[in-house]
Amino acid sequence: MSINTKSKTGTITLYGIIAALALILSYVELQIPAFFAIPGMKLGLTNIVVVVALYTLGEKSAFFINLVRIIVVSILFGNVMALWFSLAGGILSTLIMIILKRTNWFSPVGVSAAGGITHNIGQIIVAIIVLRTGFIIWYLPVLWASGVVSGVIIGIIGGIVCRHLAASK
Repeated sequence: MSINTKSKTGTITLYGIIAALALILSYVELQIPAFFAIPGMKLGLTNIVVVVALYTLGEKSAFFINLVRIIVVSILFGNVMALWFSLAGGILSTLIMIILKRTNWFSPVGVSAAGGITHNIGQIIVAIIVLRTGFIIWYLPVLWASGVVSGVIIGIIGGIVCRHLAASK
């Protein structure tokens, strides 16, 4: 099956499929028991979709798909506070990934790892505002470690998917 992305209907269909995949990965991630004793640590499975969208569909598409995913996941599975944390992390990480991709200095792995780190920075900024204390900043190095590890793994998977998509054209 092939989707004609030259038509507006085909493009909307493709975005819908990709956003649905991101929603499914978000739901799958919610079902994985927290095997880390550190709150806030997640695998970031939905970033596979963002990385693939960034490298195959472009910057605006990746940003839009991630924004839609964040809003819908927060409505379905979260709350207003989860929305603010997700928006801060998601928007910051997507912007940084776009900037790094533009430089052509980084592979999808490096771009994804930077996205994982900056996602955590966005969330810590919201935590500082909500909790009204800068003390929470001590938590950032712990989240950075998980962000790098998950970002690298997600970047490897995203790179493989991008190569397969390019080869299938």
